[in-house]
Amino acid sequence: MIGLNRYRRGMLGAAGILLALGAPAMAYTGQKLAVHAKVTMTQAREIALAAHPGKVTDEELEREPGGSGLRYSFDIKNGARTQEVGVDAATGKVLENKTEGPHPD
Repeated sequence: MIGLNRYRRGMLGAAGILLALGAPAMAYTGQKLAVHAKVTMTQAREIALAAHPGKVTDEELEREPGGSGLRYSFDIKNGARTQEVGVDAATGKVLENKTEGPHPD
């Protein structure tokens, strides 16, 4: 029995390593669009946090009107308030910085 338990632990450990290596380090919605962006997600996150400090609770890259048409969108929580900050993926310019309200959906 001891050999079987050791085998199972080894298989679970190997599966965990394969999953970790196969998954992207930090996946986000719209990651496939990143090849069209001049500003990286990391740079855009720093810009957004400079515009509104707090904790990023959601981040995505999306096509949306305004600026270059490709923007990073961040939800940043600070206290009870959540701020939505949009950063142009081509220029790094802050396109939006507003308190997030309830979503219609």
